[in-house]
Amino acid sequence: MPHDHSDHPHSLLPPDPALRVKALETLLTRKGLVDPAALDVIIDTYENKIGPRNGARVVAKAWRDPAFRQALLEDATPVVADLGYYGRQGEHVVVVENTAQTHNMVVCTLCSCYPWPLLGIPPAWYKSDAYRARAVREPRKVLQDFGVTLAENTAVRVWDSTAEVRYLVLPERPAGTEGLDEAELMALVTRDSMIGTGFPRTPDQAAP
Repeated sequence: MPHDHSDHPHSLLPPDPALRVKALETLLTRKGLVDPAALDVIIDTYENKIGPRNGARVVAKAWRDPAFRQALLEDATPVVADLGYYGRQGEHVVVVENTAQTHNMVVCTLCSCYPWPLLGIPPAWYKSDAYRARAVREPRKVLQDFGVTLAENTAVRVWDSTAEVRYLVLPERPAGTEGLDEAELMALVTRDSMIGTGFPRTPDQAAP
């Protein structure tokens, strides 16, 4: 006999994934099984601290070590794996380098493929339909929306992440950072600069 799913509890949840998550969170909160404040802290930690710090370490090492940088650009996957950054959503990583001539930006036009081991949880805007469509169609305008203004002679290259390949942008090293150690350089690397929608901080902008 065919099973009628209409009486299943999941049928009561809204179809949109974000709304489904919110509905489940509300239900679990009402039952006293989760603390919304604790969830916010966990999400913030993985989105803005743990994940991006891994990528920031890779970038800082590349800025300081030419041999590491070259190996990273040639075949990033084993290089980052040696640092302990591998696994699901990071099986095949390609690093692309920003220069004065070329600015790279990453998007996933089909879904939201993202290098989790290096950058943590993708930001909401990365998963939005607007970003995914406009990044390919009008990348310079999207960059301007993020506050990134490029010289007219700087080419913009958009990389489309897939289930097979995920990209990490190696941003240009800020001027005046020659004497900084790895930890100090890491403080300059932002999540957005590793997606290509931002620049690294300058030394005077570094968080205390």
